Amino acid sequence: MLVTVVRAGYGIIVVDQGFVYVGEFEVDDKFCHLTRAKNIRVWGTKRGLGQLSLEGPTQTTILDAIADVHIPIGRVLHVIDTERTKWPA
Repeated sequence: MLVTVVRAGYGIIVVDQGFVYVGEFEVDDKFCHLTRAKNIRVWGTKRGLGQLSLEGPTQTTILDAIADVHIPIGRVLHVIDTERTKWPA
């Protein structure tokens, strides 16, 4: 079965049920695959996810390390581009 990657990059992925991740992603017709990802447990912002996407984490942002994540495409609410260099390894 051939899977076509629709989009790839580094971004903030908002998933239903309140999950928010940041990491390298690839989106195909069935899943959003995240690697080298972190769960954004506490945003720590005054201006929401837009602030995180433009500026990276704040001093009060809490990021949790996580293994690779494979999210069914129907559960992905938003993909927000951000720059890899703004986020800790």
